[in-house]
Amino acid sequence: MKNLLDYTLAELEEIVNPRFRAKQIYEWIYKKSANSFNEMLNLPKTMREELADEFYFEAVSCIKAEQSLDGSIKYLFELKDGFRIESVLLPMKEEMSDESGKITRHTRYTICVSSQVGCKMGCSFCLTAKGGLTRNLTAGEIVGQILWIKKANKIPYERRINIVYMGMGEPLDNLTNVSKAIKILMENDGLAISPRRQTVSTSGLASQIRKLGEMDLGVLLAISLHAVTDELRSKLMPINKAYNIESVMQAVREFPIDLRKRVMFEYLVIKDINDSVKDAKTLVKLLHGIKAKVNLIYFNSHEGSEYQRPESNDMFKFQEYLHSHGITCTIRQSKGLDISAACGQLKERNKNDENSGYGLEISKAVGGNLSRDITIRQANTQIDKIANNKNTTHDIANKTQKANAKMQANKLKSKVAIQKTDEKSVSKNSDFKQKSTNKKANFTNKSAVKSPLNSKQKRAKSK
Repeated sequence: MKNLLDYTLAELEEIVNPRFRAKQIYEWIYKKSANSFNEMLNLPKTMREELADEFYFEAVSCIKAEQSLDGSIKYLFELKDGFRIESVLLPMKEEMSDESGKITRHTRYTICVSSQVGCKMGCSFCLTAKGGLTRNLTAGEIVGQILWIKKANKIPYERRINIVYMGMGEPLDNLTNVSKAIKILMENDGLAISPRRQTVSTSGLASQIRKLGEMDLGVLLAISLHAVTDELRSKLMPINKAYNIESVMQAVREFPIDLRKRVMFEYLVIKDINDSVKDAKTLVKLLHGIKAKVNLIYFNSHEGSEYQRPESNDMFKFQEYLHSHGITCTIRQSKGLDISAACGQLKERNKNDENSGYGLEISKAVGGNLSRDITIRQANTQIDKIANNKNTTHDIANKTQKANAKMQANKLKSKVAIQKTDEKSVSKNSDFKQKSTNKKANFTNKSAVKSPLNSKQKRAKSK
């Protein structure tokens, strides 16, 4: 069977007769969030049956979902051939309401998607790279991640979202399918996600940056730089041996971009490796003449990594130096620290969980039909129940998971401790007030016993 999400509207019009039915199918899938061909009631029954025999449009199934305290959700998806990939839903701005309760701004989301099963770039800080490249994702498998996440979280069609190709894999190493996915997402009769809301991140394949530029899709570009010297960058990112910093910078200068936008340079900050003011000075020189924005990223530590998370003070010094030299610089807000949100972590941890038997229980809880049967929050509730079940015989083998569980427990204990402290404080204040009241009452009573006569009676008696 064929994945219907692999087709642009023009391609679908070539295989569907009459042609106008293609637009109806697109609307059912992308605008009305249909789950099956049977729901497409404005199509003839015979056509619905023929489509069901030849096509499918559930490209991915969710086998695990974890929601962070900050609202971000990490998904582990399984493809039709059994391979697994990761995606993340990131709430970037919260919903706002006025005094009357009317919503003035809806929650704004960014979805981070994978473009490959694994990756062959070999970056030393990336967990995904450890397993190498298995295969490219098709355009439909890329689109399917976004479609599934929007459905599961009930994000309306008209609510615009941002897409970043920053998940598992190197997007420009799969340029044909990534560029097709961009076009499918752009379709006005589909999800209608503007190319200006789509950012392609690359480790620096200079030749592919030029090809993407020649396609003139209108997407934004992000460069994973992470180092300011070829020596360090080659150590962190072996791709630098093929495309050094100078060649990447030249390709960026030639890349067509909206005049209102900037090229994003992602800079993963690693403690004592690339976090000095000296590195910041070199970066300023590299970016000379480029309309750039730098995004500093805290290294998200994982088990087995030789690198460490930098100090916040060093991050601020780095940022301040760039600001003082006219370069826009932000520090990416760390999200999902408690849910293995860094690329490849959930997949690896789930593998370890399944080896211990624990992951199998969670997989049963969330299942492959999470979007139809239960909401994300319900899934997380079920996961928590399994994790906390006293009758569970399986141990959590993975240290990262234990650490996360311990962190959650400590936070809960802190809340309880604060609550108990508040209760004690209230109780003490109440006791103090009661004692003060009792003292006043006793004093009044004693006074009444000692002086039963009022002042006039006392004066009369003395006379």
